[in-house]
Amino acid sequence: AATAPRIPSTRLALHHFDMSYGLHLGALWPSVRAGLLCEQKYGALLNNFSAADHVPQELELLNATDFVSEAPHKAQQWQRGAAAEMSPPLCASISSKIKCYTIPRGDITRFRPARPDALGLLDYYLMDAASLLPVLALNVQPDDFVLDLCAAPGGKTLALLQTGFCGHLAANDVSISRTKRLYQILHSYVPKEVRDTVSVTSYDGRDWDQVKGGTFHKVLVDVPCTTDRHSAMEEDNNIFHKRRTKERQMLPMLQLQLLMAGILAARPGGAVVYSTCSLSPLQNECVVE
Repeated sequence: AATAPRIPSTRLALHHFDMSYGLHLGALWPSVRAGLLCEQKYGALLNNFSAADHVPQELELLNATDFVSEAPHKAQQWQRGAAAEMSPPLCASISSKIKCYTIPRGDITRFRPARPDALGLLDYYLMDAASLLPVLALNVQPDDFVLDLCAAPGGKTLALLQTGFCGHLAANDVSISRTKRLYQILHSYVPKEVRDTVSVTSYDGRDWDQVKGGTFHKVLVDVPCTTDRHSAMEEDNNIFHKRRTKERQMLPMLQLQLLMAGILAARPGGAVVYSTCSLSPLQNECVVE
């Protein structure tokens, strides 16, 4: 054991992805694989609570565009194209209050770090723009009671607040250390009068229905997963490490339990969005089925 070559967790992850996603995605996998291994580019989620009105113009000078406002136009183009027979992407329910700027493909320009305004609130939050899609799909309406069941580190929680529609927002995460990060984000981006409408807790999400079942209009269940880009790129805290094999194998069961708890937390007629950062059918379609 001492002399055997140590196989990096990232290589184990990529081998696993080649075997499983190669079969699942077929001819698409080589381009998806290349995207997975590219350096991550972030989007800039504008902070509507900040007084920095100049920021959109500053971002547009970088050739960045708000992908949320562009989505309906692209959906119309998509419908007029060869795929008109298929269902269009979700666009009618997108909240116009959420704005996230992205830099075009092929442009390696970086967004500057966020800066505080006169009140000390940061002007934007850098995040993977795709992480906004579950929030947009949730389609929060005025005065909705909203639950973010697995909220930390807090990007989606912040995005939910940007809608301005949450009558009450419950942000929960089982990890106390990650919940501290969530508190930091709320204090850096959200004024106190809005923070007071957010309840932050550290319950095991699987037991949420025993805490406050049948209460929420909208529930976001953004579950722990293999986090494919991280697994393929980062050794630190990699779920493909041999010591975490059992944990990885049990992920679909954990995800199923969290989704069931999310469904039970919703009131009759409410809506639940289930999301992951993984391409795995076992963690996505199979859990939902």
